[in-house]
Amino acid sequence: MKRRAVGAEEARANLPALLEDAHRGKATVITRRGVPYAVLVPVEQAREHKRLPFLSLKGTGAGLWGKRAGATVAKMRDEWE
Repeated sequence: MKRRAVGAEEARANLPALLEDAHRGKATVITRRGVPYAVLVPVEQAREHKRLPFLSLKGTGAGLWGKRAGATVAKMRDEWE
C-alpha cells in the first residue's frame, strides 16, 4: 500500500479527512520538517503488527534506575502517596 506524506500542520488542519482516508484503508505518514514522526493507519493494519512480548525487553534498561533500582522505584512510588 502506498502511503502519502503530509506535514504536521497540514495534518492538523485536515485531520477529519485524514481519519476518513484511514477508515477507507489509506495510510498517511505525518512529518515534521520532512522527518517522518508518525503514521496514521487503518485499524486493521495496526492490528496486524505483532506486539513485542515484555520478556523480549528484559535487560534493556539495565543501569537505568541506578545501583539500587528497588529503592529508586520505591522512592518514586512514595512521592505519589
